[in-house]
Amino acid sequence: MPRYEYRCKACGDTFELNRPMAESSAPAECPQGHPDTVKLLSTVAVTGTSGPAKPAPSGGGCCGGGCCG
Repeated sequence: MPRYEYRCKACGDTFELNRPMAESSAPAECPQGHPDTVKLLSTVAVTGTSGPAKPAPSGGGCCGGGCCG
């Protein structure tokens, strides 16, 4: 189940909730009982590979080849 991060506007507390994707935008109450919260953007990157990261190609393209002045 996905985990979403929220911040309370009243007390500034940041907390996480596990909830179905269908409920990701549903209101969330902070652990202190305040109802006014906002969902934060995730900083986790998800990729389709499980192996080591491959280096970005270099050369050939405009900015990769050094033609951008």
